[in-house]
Amino acid sequence: MKKEITTTILIQAKPAKIWQILMDFENYPTWNPFIIEISGNPQTGKSIQARIQPLGSKPMIFKPITLVNESEKEFKWKGKLLFKGLFDGEHCFQLRDNQNGSTTFIHSEKFAGILVPFLKKMLDTNTKNGFTLMNEAIKKRAESEF
Repeated sequence: MKKEITTTILIQAKPAKIWQILMDFENYPTWNPFIIEISGNPQTGKSIQARIQPLGSKPMIFKPITLVNESEKEFKWKGKLLFKGLFDGEHCFQLRDNQNGSTTFIHSEKFAGILVPFLKKMLDTNTKNGFTLMNEAIKKRAESEF
């Protein structure tokens, strides 16, 4: 079973500023209501650790591998719960330069595995709401002077 969640938000800031916030793992606890902690080496092929807490859920810790780290364009990782095929997720942040000082921020995840049908309701509510809250928080941070 597969499932995908995609959210977008328009941010009145250039990709460079948003990228700086996105890659500043140390400050995630100060602004990010969804990915409350992240650490590790974000280079392609390297492992990171993300502590995610969707609204109304307990925190979950994942140790994904970075798939894409293209400065000011895309940051993507793939993680799994316990073992491959149980509950896998390919999490992606994309920055689209609108060439007018604004950026479209696309936050998505593709889920696969045998647990997906059983977690569909949680993904459609808690997880999607977490994406939206993070999008709004990064917008607020990028549009202000931090």
